[in-house]
Amino acid sequence: MNGDNKEAGPVILAGGGAGAGVKPDGLSKKIFLSVPPPSLADNRADRERLLGSLGPGVDAPIEILRYCTRVLRAEDFRVTATLGLFRDRWRLTRLEPGDTSARHFGLAVDLGTTTVVAYLVDLGTGRVLDTAAGYNAQIALGEDILTRIQAGSQAEGLAALREGALATLNGLTGKLVEKSRIEPASISAAAVAGNTGMIHFLLGLDPARICLAPYSPVANQPGFFTAGETGLAINPLAPVYFLPGVGSYVGGDIVAGILVSGLHRRRETAFFVDIGTNGEMVLGNREWLVACAGAAGPALEGGVAGAGMRAEPGAIERVAIDSNGVRYRTIGGGPPRGLCGSGLVDAMAELLLAGIIDRSGRFRDGRRSFVLVPAAETATGRDITISQTDLNNLLRTKGAVNAALEYLLESVGLPMRAIARFYAAGAFGQYLPLESAVTIGLYPDLDRRRMVRLGNSSGEGARLVLLSRRKLREAEEIAGRITYFELNASDVFMQKFVGSRFLPHTDLSLFPSVREKFAQRGLL
Repeated sequence: MNGDNKEAGPVILAGGGAGAGVKPDGLSKKIFLSVPPPSLADNRADRERLLGSLGPGVDAPIEILRYCTRVLRAEDFRVTATLGLFRDRWRLTRLEPGDTSARHFGLAVDLGTTTVVAYLVDLGTGRVLDTAAGYNAQIALGEDILTRIQAGSQAEGLAALREGALATLNGLTGKLVEKSRIEPASISAAAVAGNTGMIHFLLGLDPARICLAPYSPVANQPGFFTAGETGLAINPLAPVYFLPGVGSYVGGDIVAGILVSGLHRRRETAFFVDIGTNGEMVLGNREWLVACAGAAGPALEGGVAGAGMRAEPGAIERVAIDSNGVRYRTIGGGPPRGLCGSGLVDAMAELLLAGIIDRSGRFRDGRRSFVLVPAAETATGRDITISQTDLNNLLRTKGAVNAALEYLLESVGLPMRAIARFYAAGAFGQYLPLESAVTIGLYPDLDRRRMVRLGNSSGEGARLVLLSRRKLREAEEIAGRITYFELNASDVFMQKFVGSRFLPHTDLSLFPSVREKFAQRGLL
């Protein structure tokens, strides 16, 4: 497609640098030791000899004691000790003969409802060595989180959800270690960011109360476990840290995003949004943080639109409509098979600006659908259309985001113009066209130079915590500062939601750039 808008706004991609300014000092460390060998003058036991060389405060679990004698003597008492951090205490998690300190790896995980991403990290440099991603196998039990919570409320369903999460995550880990030619046991720490439901499923925690008033889950801040306890296929004694969440629908993935954005350290007020299977929003600055969430994203997942699909090869990702007709671009450049979230947002914005739909999202001529691509051009041999039902679904998604933002602003007594910076997180935030998102009101109408795409901030936040105890404490401080509003219990939110279903908003003065577009096209 020619003539795409050049959209301003910086982009931050996960795992791009050598630690993103973070000196590795995280959940694991490796130390090469020359342990004094025993003698008649010094016949301390092997455990005490080893721990004496490591210094005070280090534990040695029985799994290490069962083989330490053999390892100590394999290279004349020259060994590499791997230590894992468990809150405030170091624990010996592996003992190897010789010097293996240069081979020190960790795993950062974005445990998403739809997609799981795993990063293999060099814990010596902080660099991401490789990345693996795949669809969450739990999809077989439900596309959305609420369906899975319902399934997980029964023991059999919860076991299947845990199995699905582990199968996906361990499958990705297996790909990483095979490609990098390392053994799983050499991964000595992991940090996992995910929404509250996903963490419950992975840990086998009862999720039923997540969606039942008063919305009190088993744990918002699970903290540390060993890999063996969690089922991750890495060193079974390695620490696995779960980034803290703050409520049923604002989990560690959102705290990770705030950590990456730095909005919690800025004087200016900023708005952070992650629209995926769910929609999570945070408003605030270094003085205060408020957050809420709702099921805002299903219309963007590809499962709601009639011609919808995930962002895979053949999905239409960009659309333009003018006097010459419809132009489009697909992922991979091949013939179109369907429409993904970014294409759906583009299509609605273009239909609005072309005067084909009105501000209520309805076709002006009363038709029930619009053909984006005729059957002769598609890979399926069927028309790819956007229907009135598709538009209604997207309008509800847009309305939920509008209403949640207005609710947060009202809760702190600020007008829309108080938002000085906007952060878009997640895959949708990375690929949704800014102009189209603003045109339909999904994003606020701000200076585009102050709109920041964070990329996979959930995975990047997990990487930062994996590498830095200071970042871990910072993440926990963020979680402790957030005031969480439960939208499910708010009549005010529902009133705002009912009144929010206009494009881009009932009050056009909040979207001056869109009003100008309307004026230029004679749509006012």
